Amino acid sequence: MATTVYEKTIQESDRTEASGTMQLVSFRLAQEEYGIEITKVREIILMGEITRVPQTPAFIKGLINLRSTVIPIVDLRLRFGLAEETATDETRIMVVNVAGKTIGIIVDAVSEVLRIQRDQIAPPPPTVAGLGREYLTGLVKLENRLLILLDIDKILGQEDNAAVASVAAGV
Repeated sequence: MATTVYEKTIQESDRTEASGTMQLVSFRLAQEEYGIEITKVREIILMGEITRVPQTPAFIKGLINLRSTVIPIVDLRLRFGLAEETATDETRIMVVNVAGKTIGIIVDAVSEVLRIQRDQIAPPPPTVAGLGREYLTGLVKLENRLLILLDIDKILGQEDNAAVASVAAGV
């Protein structure tokens, strides 16, 4: 998908926020489908060469040079405790804004841009506990599937943000 489509969609999302709708970028990790608000996504790029940085957590894959800007890359599979997979033709890097910083997150595939009504979002069930509860915003009820809505700013905790910042600063 072209970056210009996302830029146009982001501009449209500013107008729709007030009307009770929001736009999400949906993506896949393992067998689950996730979504984040489109306003957090700068662009989606193909997998490329990632420069590994020594002595970083396993989920920080390294750095890429994106149009003269060096950004850290986080493997979301590893961050969520899933098994590492070899990149495929569908694997993408979503360049996102997290806590005021630009990072790339590796996902198995980007599915689509969705416009949803806020009343389609159900709160996370109270039985969901553990590590992921703090960054789970809710579940989006679609026709025949559920989409797990994530708060991308909370996926990386303070320690993780410090590790990503130190990788980026070490350049």
